[in-house]
Amino acid sequence: MWQTFVWEGEYVDKRWKGWLPELCGGLGALLLAGTVWACMSLERGGGTDRAAVAAILLAFAALAVVLLRLEGCGRDTLLILLLPIGAAFLVRALCMDYAGTDYRNFLTNWYQFFQENGGFQAVSKAVGDYNVPYLYFMAAISYCPIPDLYLIKLFSIGFDVVLAWGCLRLVRVLAKERRGSTAPLAAFCAALFLPTVVLNGAFWGQCDGIYGALCIHAAALLLEGKNKTSVALMAVAFSFKLQAIFVLPLWGVLWLAGRVKFRELWVFPLTYLATIIPALLLGKPLGEILGIYLNQMGEYPRLVLNAPSIYQLVPYGAEVNDALLSTLGIAAAGALVLALLALGFLLRDRLDRELSMTIAVVLCIGVPFLLPRMHERYFFLADIFTLCWACSSLRRVPAAALAELSSLICYIVYLRLKYLFTLRLGGNTFVMLPEMLIMLGALAFSAAVLVMQVREKRKRVGPR
Repeated sequence: MWQTFVWEGEYVDKRWKGWLPELCGGLGALLLAGTVWACMSLERGGGTDRAAVAAILLAFAALAVVLLRLEGCGRDTLLILLLPIGAAFLVRALCMDYAGTDYRNFLTNWYQFFQENGGFQAVSKAVGDYNVPYLYFMAAISYCPIPDLYLIKLFSIGFDVVLAWGCLRLVRVLAKERRGSTAPLAAFCAALFLPTVVLNGAFWGQCDGIYGALCIHAAALLLEGKNKTSVALMAVAFSFKLQAIFVLPLWGVLWLAGRVKFRELWVFPLTYLATIIPALLLGKPLGEILGIYLNQMGEYPRLVLNAPSIYQLVPYGAEVNDALLSTLGIAAAGALVLALLALGFLLRDRLDRELSMTIAVVLCIGVPFLLPRMHERYFFLADIFTLCWACSSLRRVPAAALAELSSLICYIVYLRLKYLFTLRLGGNTFVMLPEMLIMLGALAFSAAVLVMQVREKRKRVGPR
């Protein structure tokens, strides 16, 4: 529980006493005022629409402050943290007008479809390739006069706050033994400013922060022993995006280790069913709902889509057996998951929080690294889990830095529609080999830490 940390103890008072809280609070208020100014200068909609966007962003900033207060932060801490919060929302306000190809080609068309077909009544129809929870959101905003570009981004920005809160909670669990540690607060602020988090939602209009936030909270609850709630949150995350499965094997690892009961895992299908019941009641066929992820997996024929995966070793334009390579990649990812499941069974009562987190990091990097047909955004979980891992122990910073650098470069490649580093080796052209090697470095570092931790645990005799 948060009470194990002294957010406002004597140590904190000595460092933050005097004028610093008031100065940071004043600067934070100025930045929030700048956020309002940026919103009132937006290109779309009228003055009322822009004022509404500003009000929603300020409400999200207030939510961040409330969540920090609930986590035990006192007055001085909140005033100091108002500075990064204000800066984070100003940056997001400045991103609101960008309309990328995904928005122009897909999201706005879905929004218009809901507007023209009765809002929630259109949920029953075949629209988009996202699962029904996101369609509920699209249906809801179709009744709102605010420009859809802003509404789509605001949904993701709201979950940026939830994500930062989840990072705080997860790092708090991992740093449990260090009273007075500022690592959880560092994780909160770092998550708000992580480049791929800002670019994904506020700039690009994507929704990876939604399932990412839910996965982070689920992991924190799992390590706290609140298994049923964690499983329920994972089911909701899965209902938003299929990519939640990258970290989902962690629950299997802890089940084999005896930390999660089999009966608790049944919460997953029951919660998932609850998320699709509204769509069923609106008339959407069950087969169409259950088949959405199968359709997604077959939607893109290319082996890799700007992701720093192992398939970047295939030269650009080379004629290869795609089916064979895909099968080998799926088998390799499956083997990695099975090896980690076996590790959970072998260690059982020696599987502590730190080792569980390392397993989560290896899953989040390793599974998308080996799977075919990955997009650059599919390493979002790797970005945020390595961030929490690094905040809990500075020795893990190399993994977080490498994963974020690789993901960020891949984002830039997509957003610019231009490769940054093209290499010619032996008559072959490799378009994203450096990005892949950087992500491989993050995976190798994480795997090495896992091996060292396993060796240490296996030396112990009896329960920890």
